[in-house]
Amino acid sequence: MTETKIYVGLNDSETMKQEHDTDKYVTILQGVCRSYGVAFSFSLARGGYIHEDGRYTQETSLVISLIDADRDVVNELAKDLCAFFHQESVLITEGVIRAYYVNEKL
Repeated sequence: MTETKIYVGLNDSETMKQEHDTDKYVTILQGVCRSYGVAFSFSLARGGYIHEDGRYTQETSLVISLIDADRDVVNELAKDLCAFFHQESVLITEGVIRAYYVNEKL
């Protein structure tokens, strides 16, 4: 199985500031993932980014985790998030994992 992570910064690419409350970005993320029909989880991360022009910004990012999602769907989802969150780019990582579900009923 493949685990894909999409890292999306929350600072605007031009103002270099977070323009909206984090909860608003989470709501947008949920809607985008629902529209693509993908199961996901997310976490918040703090980090830094160096823009193509050399400017540096520290920001909060959403890290979206997808398990065994189709690569074309991942790329389209990432492009939408990049545009909706007004980002210069978003980072996608992929890794091979072992995953399984456990069910139990009483």
